[in-house]
Amino acid sequence: MRGDVLGAVERRRRWTDAEKFAVVREVGRHGASVTQVAQRHDLGRQQIYAWRHDLRKKGRFEPEAAALFLPVDLAPAPVPEAKVAADLAAPMVEIVLRNGRQIRCRGGIGDDDLARLIRLVEAA
Repeated sequence: MRGDVLGAVERRRRWTDAEKFAVVREVGRHGASVTQVAQRHDLGRQQIYAWRHDLRKKGRFEPEAAALFLPVDLAPAPVPEAKVAADLAAPMVEIVLRNGRQIRCRGGIGDDDLARLIRLVEAA
């Protein structure tokens, strides 16, 4: 036997589907990440992903309804009228980027916001 020759104890463990299911279900419970669950059970992160994939293929694991993403409509935050008037009074600025794209905005935009906007437009 290989373990006897090398003097090492065999590390391979056998897990039932019920045990795998219990480990996979721990992910997300009380905010537990895959890494935390894997460390708790002395497993690799990829093992948990593989078990989840296998259990789904067998029809034994479906994500909880609480884990689903749902569309959300957010109402815009109210803007004070004084701010609206000040924004409309600021001159329009047109910026032509190296890639030929153009940004048109009011001159009152902050430096950080403008830099973020330029990065977004260049990356699009």
